[in-house]
Amino acid sequence: MFVKSFAIALSLVLAGTGIASAQPKTKKQAAPAPQAQAAAPAAPTRIQQFDAWGAYSYQSGAGKVCYVLSVPTAKLPATGIDHGDNFFIVSQRPGQNISYEPQAMMGYPLKENSKVDVVIDNKTFVMFTKDKAAWVENAAQEPALVAALKSGHSLKVTATSKKGTGTSYTYSLKGVTAALKQIESCK
Repeated sequence: MFVKSFAIALSLVLAGTGIASAQPKTKKQAAPAPQAQAAAPAAPTRIQQFDAWGAYSYQSGAGKVCYVLSVPTAKLPATGIDHGDNFFIVSQRPGQNISYEPQAMMGYPLKENSKVDVVIDNKTFVMFTKDKAAWVENAAQEPALVAALKSGHSLKVTATSKKGTGTSYTYSLKGVTAALKQIESCK
């Protein structure tokens, strides 16, 4: 199951790289269209698995990309809908001057102009959406979200599908600190 999930996550990460690197950094800016990649990136290599979080890297046209990801431990609603494959990712792209960028990737298209809430313990972070992905609405809050991941006990992501279905995902934070430490020196 993890291998299948990893393969799907890989394709989503590679597809989302152009979107993420062009994300707006404030609420007032609209999300730009995905940017075409100059060269197809190489397949990622799993560096190491840390409990619920894996650390990975691959070479892209813009340099090395490192990221950590996890899959949900619980999905709601539990029955009646196809959640697809969902992931929470934190990436580093030194060649693009991007450090520890959190991203939620869903297995379905998100409602246009909707928000995704990421709650770590009692701290809420709001993400803007584009297609099947979401990024922190205010980039200045990215370090706080990553710090909350490292010190937190629970991670919950809530979203609304393009069809209007409310969903939520619970992730284990076990291993996230070690996984993030592993990609700390990504170059």
